[in-house]
Amino acid sequence: MAITDKIYIKNHRQLSSQLETNIPKGAFKGATLDLLFQGEGLEKLDDAARDRVLDFASDFLDCDCDNNPYCGCPEEKFVRYLLELRAQGLGPDAIVDVMSDEYMVYAYSGDVLSFLDDAVRTLEAAEGLAQVDGAEEKRDEIRRAKRELTR
Repeated sequence: MAITDKIYIKNHRQLSSQLETNIPKGAFKGATLDLLFQGEGLEKLDDAARDRVLDFASDFLDCDCDNNPYCGCPEEKFVRYLLELRAQGLGPDAIVDVMSDEYMVYAYSGDVLSFLDDAVRTLEAAEGLAQVDGAEEKRDEIRRAKRELTR
């Protein structure tokens, strides 16, 4: 299961009540993406919630793909966001706090830790493949990325 399947809307019930509609708890579920992408009813949200929802939409749903928001770009951007937070030295608990503050979404720290561990293992495998293939520049690039995640 992808980490984006484990990203949830903070204060889900409160937002559903303000929007006067049921929305899934998952931030990357189809109905949630529809609501964010189309922006219908967002004027019903209080100012703080609306600002965070709009920040989420502009940071992750903005792409030129024909299938937007179902093109995979929002999930890819969010994964990149998580990796950048880790590269800044944040641990799983701090990453959850930041995403919650910035976008009103959350995940369980254990899920974030598992995602980061999987990312390191993937980079280790890619580093080994690059070495076997004789791609020293690529291996060094992968090694640097792995170092950023493990410090």
